[in-house]
Order: sequence, then C-alpha cells, then structure tokens
Amino acid sequence: MSIENNIKFFNDKLRGTRAKLIAVSKTQPIAKLQEAYAAGQRIFGENKVQEMEEKYQQLPKDIEWHMIGHLQTNKVKYITPFVSLIHSVDSLKLLQEINKQGKKVNRQVPCLLQVFIAQEETKFGFDESELLQLIHHFPTELTHVQIKGLMGMASLTHNQSQIRSEFQKLRKLFEQLAAHSLPPAIEMKELSMGMSSDYSIAVEEGSTLVRIGTALFGERNYQKT
Repeated sequence: MSIENNIKFFNDKLRGTRAKLIAVSKTQPIAKLQEAYAAGQRIFGENKVQEMEEKYQQLPKDIEWHMIGHLQTNKVKYITPFVSLIHSVDSLKLLQEINKQGKKVNRQVPCLLQVFIAQEETKFGFDESELLQLIHHFPTELTHVQIKGLMGMASLTHNQSQIRSEFQKLRKLFEQLAAHSLPPAIEMKELSMGMSSDYSIAVEEGSTLVRIGTALFGERNYQKT
C-alpha cells in the first residue's frame, strides 16, 4: 500500500481509541515525509537529534516533532527550541539538562519519563522505585520542563502475553500516579506505548501515543544514517 493508504489504515484502526499516530520517520527520505504530510500526518517521531534537526529545517512548521530515541545530554540543546515532546527522559541528569536548555530559550519543554518494563538489558528507563522517588520529590528548580506522562517499550518477543503484561504494568503505574496529587510540573496525560509489531496490544492497554515506522514507510535504509 502507499504511505497515504497506510496512514488511513492506522487512523481507521485508532478511531474510537485514545491513541494518536506518531509516524516514526527515522532514516526515511524527506520525500516520504512529505507524502505522509500530504496525507494529513502531523506528528513525526525521530531517534537521532541531527536527523530531526535537518528535517525540521526542511519541512512545514506545523509538524509536531517527537524525540523517541535515547537522548544524550550534549545533544539536548539542538532540539530544545522546537521539539514538541521528548519521550525518552530516562534520568534526572537528562531532565536537568533539558531544563537548563529550556531556560536558555525561555520555553517549558514537554517530556515523558521512560520506564523500564522489558525483560531486556538493552532498554533504557527508570525502574518503578526510581520513578516514584523522582515524582514524589520532584526538584522545584526544574521550572522549564513539563512532565506529560510515561513511555515504555515492551520486550522484543513473539510472546504476546508477556508484551501485554508489560504494557499492563506500565498502565497501572500511570493510573496510580494519575489518581494522586502530583507536583505542578507533572501530569499524567500521555502514555506512549506500542510500535509496529505490538501497537494493537498497546492500544487495548490504554496507550495514547503509538510509534509506527516500518508499517507506515516500509523498511528503513540504515545506510543513510
């Protein structure tokens, strides 16, 4: 199917749910993003700062750019002026750097806290106790970040029961936090779960943002990275 038809397919699938489609455009050429934009897609997700910055410069300014990949502190300054949401905040150190750069451009930067839910050591994120410690003792000096919710990545496995269990764990944590009084800089609005291989389970378990790449654009060309 064409990119236009793929976007229509996923929007039809998500209709009536809480979830919005993030078109994960990493390594994809500008022409494919333009095709998705022409089909009405306005939220794009990137894994690498340099690639996101280059695409931001070349594409319409009503696009929401979401950073979904692991973010290094020394790269934060390049996306702070325009990024719509950083999904992958996995440490207090990173949060402090985002706050520092947000202050420089007089902007509160929207973020999600990434939670480690998978049974893989390669994944990043806070564990539950670290997350609760940060939220309940949120530094008051972080005036230029806004925590909008949580993000998690399930294990890369064909075991759907395991994937569902991991998403359920994150959703319960999300709901637990949403039910309590939170610091002014924190709200539980967005729950980013699900990619091309497991988005349907994520949506059933309450995801509000699904990150779809290969199923929208086709296989990635990693030679361009």
